Formats: sequence, C-alpha cells, structure tokens
Amino acid sequence: MDLGFIGTGTIAAAVVTGIAGQGHGIVVSERSRAQSARLAAQFPAVRVAPNQQVLDRSEVVFLGLLAAQAPTVLAGLRFRPGQRVVSFIADLSLDAVATLVAPAQAVAIMLPFPAIAQGGSVILTLGDAGLIRDIFCPTNTVFEVTSQDELRSYLCAQAVLSPAVLMVATAADWLAGQGADRAAGETFLRALVASGLQGAGCRETLAALDTPGGYNQRLRQALERAGMVAALEAGLTGLQAPRPPEP
Repeated sequence: MDLGFIGTGTIAAAVVTGIAGQGHGIVVSERSRAQSARLAAQFPAVRVAPNQQVLDRSEVVFLGLLAAQAPTVLAGLRFRPGQRVVSFIADLSLDAVATLVAPAQAVAIMLPFPAIAQGGSVILTLGDAGLIRDIFCPTNTVFEVTSQDELRSYLCAQAVLSPAVLMVATAADWLAGQGADRAAGETFLRALVASGLQGAGCRETLAALDTPGGYNQRLRQALERAGMVAALEAGLTGLQAPRPPEP
C-alpha cells in the first residue's frame, strides 16, 4: 500500500520503523524534521515530503498530530474521496476526525505503543480493525474496542505501563546499590516480568506467587499497606476526568 504520515513524532516514527521494508511505499511529512530525515536515511522505502504531497501520494493516511494542533494543520490540506484516514490522536473522536479530513474517510483510531517498532506489540483500535490487521499483522496483535467510551477506559488503563516500568527500573537501581551489575539486573527483571505475565491470568499468577512468608508475598503486602492499590485506583479514576486546557 501507499501509506502517508502527517506528523512524525516518536510514536509515528516507531510505526514507520515497524513496517518499513514490508513492501509499502511510505511518505512522511516534514513535521519533526529530525525524525523524518532519520527515517528516510535509514529506510529506502521512506520519502519525506510537504504535507499536501503526503496526501497526494497516499491511499491510507495516518495522523500523528496533537489534538490541539490537528485543526490548524489539517485546515489547509486537500483530502480526496476514497482516501482512508487512520488517527493516532487519542483525544479526538472518530467523528471529529471525519469532519477534519472530509471528503476522505476517517476509518479508525489506532493507538500504537513504542514496541511496535520491533513488532510483537498490541495495537488498540476503534473502527476498521481489518485495515489495521492488513498492515500490521501478524507481526503485532490488534485489540479492538467497540465504542469511544470503551476506548477512553482502555486509554486510562493502559497507563499502568509507565508505573510498571518505573517499578522494574527502581528494582534494578536497588540491585545496583547492592553491588550487582545494573544492566544485567534490569535485563533479568524485564525478562522475569514479561514471562510472568504470559500464560496464566493475573489472579492465578498472584495466587501462585503467594507462598506464605515468601519474598513475593512479603513485598506485595508491604506495598499494599503503603497504599499502592488505592493510589493506583485513584490515579486511574483521575485519568477519566477531562484534561485541563493547555496554557
């Protein structure tokens, strides 16, 4: 397919990295010049062009813009009938995107994660999941939601990734403080957590790790006493509140 990217930030660059070399023609916009130049230098299939040329050369267009910037950036561009648009913009509904890109079709909201650059990532999708699968599977796994409200809830829940990574990084730092090699410690902990989440469900895994008096039980109980679960639940609920306007 001929794929175009308007906005080439960190996530869009990861998406391009993950699909470059799979037979697609890829055109990226000049926004985020350092990222677009790096992608073009790294992958022969990637070209850099002004925004309108990205549209003119693409049958599927991906929007990697901030919600506040999108109306201004897209206002002067000419989309065409039959063109399909996939948005990475979590804070704009599919209907809102459709208004901005008419007469093209806004077919999906796709929320990728940085691991898409290597493959093996989940992709949260609302809308035409078939198109997303055609482009990104079987290398990745598409997880489909059915409404804007469900998407919003998943957006809140996926934010658990950052504190989970912080916990692993903190444990690796603690290991280094005990005299262990930090890089080796982090590698071990990342592999431990990744493998521990495979297979059985979380409740079953917690039960398996709940050996009375064991290290896992004692640390989990200490964190629970410190308010970890309540703080996490409060944080997730807080994410559902409307985001304050940018200054």
